[in-house]
Amino acid sequence: MLQPTPPVAAGRPKLLVSPFGTRTDDYYWLQERDNLEVLAYLEAENAYFEAQMAPVQDLQAALVREIRGRMQEQDESVPYLDNGYYYYVRYETGAEYPIYCRKLGSLEAPEQVLLDANALAVGHDYYHLGGLEVSNDNQVLAYADDTVSRRLYTLRFRNLTTGQEYPEAIANTSGNAVWATDNQTVFYTKKDENTLLDYQVYRHMLGSDPATDVLVYEETDNTFYTAVTRSKSREYILIQLTSTMAAETWFLPAAAPTQPLQLVQAREDDHLYEVEHFGPDFYILSNDGAPNFRLLKTPVTAPGKENWQEVIGHRDDVFLENMELLRDYLVLGERHEGLLKLRVRPWHNPTQEHYLPFGEPTYTAAIGINPEFDTTVLRYVYSSLTTPTSTFDYDLATRHSTLRKEQPVLGGFRKQDYATERLYAPAADGTRIPLSVVYKKGFKLDGSAPLLQYAYGSYGLSMDATFSAARLSLLDRGFVYVICHIRGGQELGRQWYENGKKLRKKNTFTDFTDCSKYLITQQYTAADRLFAMGGSAGGLLMGAIINLHPELYRGVVAAVPFVDVVTTMLDDTIPLTTGEYDEWGNPNQQEFYDYMLSYSPYDNVQAQAYPNMLVTTGLHDSQVQYFEPAKWVAKLRALKTDSNLLLLHTDLAAGHGGASGRFKSIHDVARQFAFMLLLLGVRE
Repeated sequence: MLQPTPPVAAGRPKLLVSPFGTRTDDYYWLQERDNLEVLAYLEAENAYFEAQMAPVQDLQAALVREIRGRMQEQDESVPYLDNGYYYYVRYETGAEYPIYCRKLGSLEAPEQVLLDANALAVGHDYYHLGGLEVSNDNQVLAYADDTVSRRLYTLRFRNLTTGQEYPEAIANTSGNAVWATDNQTVFYTKKDENTLLDYQVYRHMLGSDPATDVLVYEETDNTFYTAVTRSKSREYILIQLTSTMAAETWFLPAAAPTQPLQLVQAREDDHLYEVEHFGPDFYILSNDGAPNFRLLKTPVTAPGKENWQEVIGHRDDVFLENMELLRDYLVLGERHEGLLKLRVRPWHNPTQEHYLPFGEPTYTAAIGINPEFDTTVLRYVYSSLTTPTSTFDYDLATRHSTLRKEQPVLGGFRKQDYATERLYAPAADGTRIPLSVVYKKGFKLDGSAPLLQYAYGSYGLSMDATFSAARLSLLDRGFVYVICHIRGGQELGRQWYENGKKLRKKNTFTDFTDCSKYLITQQYTAADRLFAMGGSAGGLLMGAIINLHPELYRGVVAAVPFVDVVTTMLDDTIPLTTGEYDEWGNPNQQEFYDYMLSYSPYDNVQAQAYPNMLVTTGLHDSQVQYFEPAKWVAKLRALKTDSNLLLLHTDLAAGHGGASGRFKSIHDVARQFAFMLLLLGVRE
């Protein structure tokens, strides 16, 4: 049988000159988004992907039906009370998108539909709603949508009494809006159309021409992101400026939206802080002198750092992640030994604090939506590798949890059929790397099981152990699934992140391969049955590990991978580049240039054997431009010495997050699963 022939991208050398060296990029021309030859190449790769995946076409379709069959299509979120209304989201059978609803005063009251995203999405291949914010008088809805997947949202307004849209539509926003107390003034953030950085805050009067909007703040440092929020108390508008390693907050009274901005604390190198309001004080999470953060308070009338008073001190072994302020209680989200914990502290008697009990070896617990101050009930969300997402209400006085909803999983799922473990893999430098493991009972520890190893490891983002109904399709076919909590995340505190960024970035990569070696040694799998997966910065991880240890993996899935590190970080016109300097380093400085060049996956492709690979991207990706994975695949095709599969799939209608809609996105998952099962010879 004649085998499909892979596309070959023409090599057209381009010299890339920098202060610290000259590199040659044979595939730089693939960055020409408007070049018809580029689109033809991407379409040829898609055709090659389909041809190679033909033997599992029926399996892929079956996976889609299987995953969708576990979903309760007619579904509804647990309502929460906010300013007199109960808000919730529901889905109708067969509908891709949510319907946003509310009821006045009681769950027995008539339903009011705020927005039906299904109706708004008609005529668009992609549709995504940004934040929805209702005015204080409950009469006007501000919402934003993106129909391209570039994360450039158009801000709109709807009268909730008449259902009529206001005439203005404000383009190129970040997707969220904040109301002042007068129900007429709205603050929003504008983005730079090219770099996609949030950098301006405007004030808009409802019903007026957006051309007359007032510029309230403009950030001139392009390493900072700009956001506008409102305090939970509703009393203050907050403008938050953040980079990877510094922060600054300005504020003004929500009841006086034209007043000048006031500063909480000026930005300082290596000082991150977040602000919330309660009574006469601002409460501040800060890492000033506290790598794992501490909680302080300061008078609103004199908010500078010289007046900060400690509420919760720093602890070397506990990372203070977030807070929830209620009338009678302070609730803290903490991390200890990689696990999330919820700590409850009565304001009137702090010595009576306690932690919520959780019983599984690896899990996720997070503070939920709690918009009301005057309550003794905390909404929180719990999940694990075997427990579907569960919404609880916790009575802070009686210490009793009430399960409001466990996400239904259809198709005969029983959580008792699956088991989880918490393991620790030794890194080469002696560090213990936590692993969260799940498998179906009956698994044998003899190296015969296929295993999917996943990680991210960047930006201090923690990859917690959560449930996935789609993942059952692998577990039920004998797979073990493992999340590696490698350095670069923040699972074990701030230092865990610091030890996996900039000039320590390689720890992220070697942690992952050391976990792979451990799993093989402990006979959870074998190299010919081990698969690796990561996306975005996790796709960079995938590119690095296959250059380091290609022999460890049967197959690798790299989703929207950031792989051309040096070229991208040298180009400050590419979206979001400058805000990344504190994560990866600035390659305009030689030590960072040399270090990045030593691990950049695209620059380190060489003539060697590589594992089977599936690489995915989206033509409209705003975070990692489509041409990075496209160039990477072209270079791999030219240099690799093996006959293993190398597939590139480009979603021509989507961006960084893949397809929009709850059913369309299933096809992305089924595609990845089918690729791995193809390599194992599984056809059903």
